[in-house]
Amino acid sequence: MGESGLERIDLGEIPYVEAVEQMRSWVRQRQEGVIADRLALLTHPSVITYSARTPRHELPVQAGIPLVEVDRGGQATYHGPGQLIGYLVINLRQRGPGDIVRWLEEGLVSALDSLDLQAVRRDTPPRAQSLVGVWTPEHKKVASIGMRIRGGVTSHGFALNIAPDLAAFSSFTACGLPEVAMTSLAEMAAAMGRAAPAEGAVRDAVAAALGAV
Repeated sequence: MGESGLERIDLGEIPYVEAVEQMRSWVRQRQEGVIADRLALLTHPSVITYSARTPRHELPVQAGIPLVEVDRGGQATYHGPGQLIGYLVINLRQRGPGDIVRWLEEGLVSALDSLDLQAVRRDTPPRAQSLVGVWTPEHKKVASIGMRIRGGVTSHGFALNIAPDLAAFSSFTACGLPEVAMTSLAEMAAAMGRAAPAEGAVRDAVAAALGAV
């Protein structure tokens, strides 16, 4: 998949439901050719999102954090302060052939590499639960990806853990992987005796890696 030519849109903290409504509007506008491909970078107040395919036993028994069902791929995941959310609205028919999820995984790996933090993507074995996302070399998960394609246009995107409260992930089965260990850029940096990169630096690195200006 070639250069994206994405329009970068930086937003602050937006409630999840409000952001999804805005994203749906962008999808319609992109399908109509009113706007260009875009990458929106933002954060959410604490929320656990899940798809219709998520088994109910994977959701929290006690919902201390709001639960919202969503129309994307993937299983349950957490969004909250300290996490960078990226929504991608891209017309795949104009962009040309290519695996959009793999392109996004590789872009995030490249972004972290530019911050001197090592990460990898993983191939999913046959008949196994999806390993889509970005991982440390020790197979701790630092970014989750869940996308939808409708009318040739993508929506949703990724959640990258910069310095969230990782305890929030322990109340449910993250990404359908009960054994998964979630981590953050803060933990990765601390293991190297460094401070976590600032959110602004992470936003810039991700935007640059995905070709968003």
